[in-house]
Amino acid sequence: MVTTIGVVGPSDLVTSTCKIIGSQRGIEVLPLKYRRETDTPKIMAEAPPSVDAWLFTGVVPYQIAAAHDLLDRPASHVEYTGATLLRALVELLGDGQDIKSMSIDVLDEAQVHETLAEAGLPTRGVKVLPYRPGLSSDDVLEFHRAAKATVAITCLRSAYDKLKSERPTIRLAPSIHSVRSSLNGLLLVHDALRSDDAQIALGLVEIAAAGESALRREAGSLGGSVIPYDDKRFLVIATRGPLEQATAAFTELGMLTRLKEQFGPVRIGFGIGGSGIETEALARRALGRAKTAGRTAAVVSLRNDIDLILVGGATPRAQQRSKLQLLAQRAGLSKATLERLQELVHSEPEDGLTTRTVADHLGIQPRTARRVLNRLERAGLADATGTQIGTGSGRPLVVYRVHL
Repeated sequence: MVTTIGVVGPSDLVTSTCKIIGSQRGIEVLPLKYRRETDTPKIMAEAPPSVDAWLFTGVVPYQIAAAHDLLDRPASHVEYTGATLLRALVELLGDGQDIKSMSIDVLDEAQVHETLAEAGLPTRGVKVLPYRPGLSSDDVLEFHRAAKATVAITCLRSAYDKLKSERPTIRLAPSIHSVRSSLNGLLLVHDALRSDDAQIALGLVEIAAAGESALRREAGSLGGSVIPYDDKRFLVIATRGPLEQATAAFTELGMLTRLKEQFGPVRIGFGIGGSGIETEALARRALGRAKTAGRTAAVVSLRNDIDLILVGGATPRAQQRSKLQLLAQRAGLSKATLERLQELVHSEPEDGLTTRTVADHLGIQPRTARRVLNRLERAGLADATGTQIGTGSGRPLVVYRVHL
């Protein structure tokens, strides 16, 4: 199966990135080029629905897309590492530039000083503007002009176009290794989601016999089919991906309201498990929970005793809402926290997350990080996959696979 990667960024970086990843088997690249970073939402809106995942050539367009709730499928951005900076420094030295006085944007300040120190270069005359959400091209220009450094190093095409006429300026470009590393992480996330989407979902529906035809029509919107289960119930056979999409990440079920209006009380229980027997058992459990929830109710039951109650509503409204916002509401966390966790998941797709990695990334106490992971687990957004021996004498850290 071919995976289509939409590569978003300025023209030259998109071209070089597509060249690096385009030769990989099973990958089809779609170049999505902009003139300015602020054009990112427009470029993505015009992209065809065949795009399976987004790869941004830098953190700035990635964050712009996140701010506009456009990360509706797996997404990652290419990291600008110390090796990227070192390559630029070698180029500057080759041109005879004085690199004792430099202004550098977007990169992490500690990483910049570490790279310079390892290369035996002075750091006293170096000023750094680390990336922060909402950082604009005007902010970057103001920083470089106020720094009054001999050389400017920028990650933004728009800033480079204006600075290059004012002083020696070099624009950073991601290394081949950084591009491939970001792509590999993105593909891991995409493949994991695709595997989850293919899981069988079984639904048990209690509805008046006269509602069978209407139930079949409604099941079509879930990508499912309907067969009689016994004298009182019908079985809906679907897969997790279409079901999750149609229910706005397991929060709303439009058919619940419509069927109730036509045929009276309706109870629906969906089960999603690792085998046919487990899935059917979960569907039975979900239907039992739906019976206790009300005369008309729907529940999705997952592994680890996770039961998600679906409310009635209009499907179009559910589809228009931000999926990440819905997940945040379900977990009782802020959308900004989930966005930060998405970044962490993308950067460490194989290792999983622990309280320590979450605490370090979010800048919070370990006990707070533990509450965050517990909330994600209760909401069905994280699974405990093992333990990890810590560096101290304390108890092992639980390793979580987080689904964002």
